[in-house]
Amino acid sequence: MCGIVGYIGNKQVLPILIQGLRRLEYRGYDSAGVAILDNSKQTAVNRVRSVGKIDNLADKVKTEKMEGTVGIAHTRWATHGGVTEENAHPHFGCDEKLVIAHNGIIENYRELKEVLEKDHTFTSQTDTEILAHLIETHYKGDLRMAVETALSHVRGTYGLVVLHADHPGTIIAARLGSPLVIGIGEDEHFVASDATPMLAYTKKVVFLDDGEIAEIHKDGFVTYDLKDKIITKHVEEIEWDDEQAQKQGYDHFMLKEIFDQPTVFEDAIRGRYDIDEGTAHLGGLNMNDEEMRRVNRIVLIACGTASYAAMVGKYAFERLAGIPTEVDVASEFRYRDPIIDSNTLVFAISQSGETLDTLAAVREAKRKGAFVRGIVNVVGSTIARETDGGTYIHAGPELAVASTKAYTNMVAIMVLYAIQFGRLKRITLATGQRLINALLEIPEKMNLVFEQNENIKKLAEKYKNYRDFLFLGRGINYPVALEGSLKLKEISYIHSEAYPGGEMKHGPIALLSKDFPVFAIMVKDQLYDKMRSNIEEIRARKAPIILVATQGDERAKELAEDIIYVPDTMELLEPLLNTIPLQLFAYHVAVMLGRDVDRPRNLAKSVTVE
Repeated sequence: MCGIVGYIGNKQVLPILIQGLRRLEYRGYDSAGVAILDNSKQTAVNRVRSVGKIDNLADKVKTEKMEGTVGIAHTRWATHGGVTEENAHPHFGCDEKLVIAHNGIIENYRELKEVLEKDHTFTSQTDTEILAHLIETHYKGDLRMAVETALSHVRGTYGLVVLHADHPGTIIAARLGSPLVIGIGEDEHFVASDATPMLAYTKKVVFLDDGEIAEIHKDGFVTYDLKDKIITKHVEEIEWDDEQAQKQGYDHFMLKEIFDQPTVFEDAIRGRYDIDEGTAHLGGLNMNDEEMRRVNRIVLIACGTASYAAMVGKYAFERLAGIPTEVDVASEFRYRDPIIDSNTLVFAISQSGETLDTLAAVREAKRKGAFVRGIVNVVGSTIARETDGGTYIHAGPELAVASTKAYTNMVAIMVLYAIQFGRLKRITLATGQRLINALLEIPEKMNLVFEQNENIKKLAEKYKNYRDFLFLGRGINYPVALEGSLKLKEISYIHSEAYPGGEMKHGPIALLSKDFPVFAIMVKDQLYDKMRSNIEEIRARKAPIILVATQGDERAKELAEDIIYVPDTMELLEPLLNTIPLQLFAYHVAVMLGRDVDRPRNLAKSVTVE
């Protein structure tokens, strides 16, 4: 949520900042701005802000003379105050020498403002501006110390960058609950909300941890804790390159990422299975066989799409390993006094690894003594660092706000974990081998689903003007229905709901009419006949039906004209294939309706506030 970019070096900073903001557009935003130390006037800071897209800001700065080699920039997603230029970041203090950009929320901003407004004038409705004036109040010539002192009075979360005209060779960065990354170049340094804006310049990065402040210069940086102690940081090498972060010829990042799935799925499972032993080996689990056998309960905590992937994981863990498993929405987990003990294994699942609700749930589970492991995509992210082990899903950069390939790889990793636990506890060598062989066939079968793309596009054209949808699935395909419904809501803004097929008659059936289409997953598995009966009930009420059915199922044509066929696979692996048509359907509908597919309104990629 929101994005920060900063640069200090020898290059003209404005193009770097604008390009960096474009790289962060996927995070979601409604306004943007830049602030640059003026080369010609060492005591001045030039600032330009605008509402709307980065293009608006880029057009606006063309009319300004903004030369300098040090600057910060920000994309804002409104929390305090409306979407206006006055509320856009960066924000000044009173003398307009100090300027800051901030992600997060200052929870005690009202109390701080009551104290500050006696001597300070505020020009926005934001909590961030209060922080700028607070730092200004404590500034006595030492910028880092002013930031450190100010933050000691703050309650809330922040990813913060600070410039001051009296310190033209310095950027101060601080982090608590909102990610910041320092990029290390030759006589230049970067700071950003994630590594994406700096990939074109450097792959060497340092991830700030909570409670750390960095003093950044063009030739180096020093990191401190909030008690002024120097912290030694580890430099990491990012594997992604700038090309991976581009659309590669697709119209949208989302479409590219949908079609990435066969490749990144192979990346997720490569080297993590043993076909001879019929098992998986995910070394990041950091548990020996005896510790794994002691696990008598698994809790999967996640938000949004990750929580639907977790629901698939629940089926896999219970069926293969025989371990009672529950899925908790992270935003609820920490508030219900969960029953956790030392034999409970908690998996925190998050694409960004920065989801604040999930991170808070991780900390609560650790306090209660559980084994806590992460399943994340972003290397070096906070959840990856704060858990006691876990697994990267290797989906590569996912730049569209709506998650697609990360969902697939989360499911893949949980199936591998379920196989690993299952071989220790209950499943045979032959069953393990069948599962792994079926996993190895998934990429080819995904490509067969993509052959349905033109058919799906035609269905999108047919159904794009309906305002309500019902998604139905049973068993392991109920999470698929939930994810399909979420995708349609997220990017097309069409109302949709998802239910287990057997629950339709307990209320939702009242909604059915010729104006309420139903998207149903009816594949050849143990619940096929049950699902077929549910669809007969829909037909009797004249609601339009779109079916996802197994290739070769001629009987499906008795129920619906509109069918998307998917290849057959083992039941536990069905979501890896059956979700793809729903992703494509949502994508095509959104495009046809003229939506901003990669950056839907009101949404953010990395949700780092509660």
